[in-house]
Amino acid sequence: MGVLKQLAEYLFLKKKDPGRPKSSWVGYMHNINRLSIFLFIICMIILIIKLLRS
Repeated sequence: MGVLKQLAEYLFLKKKDPGRPKSSWVGYMHNINRLSIFLFIICMIILIIKLLRS
């Protein structure tokens, strides 16, 4: 269940845990993960549109 909770936080569907320790390096890592998830979702949408159009 932890993976789904983290994914919801990345996609801004859930508020971050206020008790989590703060570190700038962990924040950078989370931002890179968030960017990669958004790019993956956008690419999947593009692929689905291409499949439906052909």
